[in-house]
Amino acid sequence: MVPGTPCAVSARACVDLESQRAWLIRDGRVVRGPMTISSGGEGSPTPVGHSFRVYRKDEHHVSGESTTREGRPAPMPYSVFFADGGIAFHGGDPSRSSAGCIRMEMPDAEATFGELREGDKVQVVNASQEAASRGA
Repeated sequence: MVPGTPCAVSARACVDLESQRAWLIRDGRVVRGPMTISSGGEGSPTPVGHSFRVYRKDEHHVSGESTTREGRPAPMPYSVFFADGGIAFHGGDPSRSSAGCIRMEMPDAEATFGELREGDKVQVVNASQEAASRGA
């Protein structure tokens, strides 16, 4: 386990849905975090898993599903896609839940975009369940 996180050293990004925090990891050490995030809300939860992989990045992505109050496609700056259904890390207001995505402050989203590469492992967990499964 990476000290200070509920994730394995093989992860490059770690998300704890219980605490609504995320970390960037390199060589088994935290290089950024904990970062405040918001995950999926009712009806569109963020999927839990140990071996998601970054499969696409789009610095200027706009949503194909969510819209702004004005009806325009919602901006999703610094999107890093890692799970089926278009689930991504992206910039936005972390005080609001996202449609399954991991929404974070703009500086954290930019750092996540810069740090992660296609193929990098992302773990999304509930820390208490991880601790219980390890007998901690």
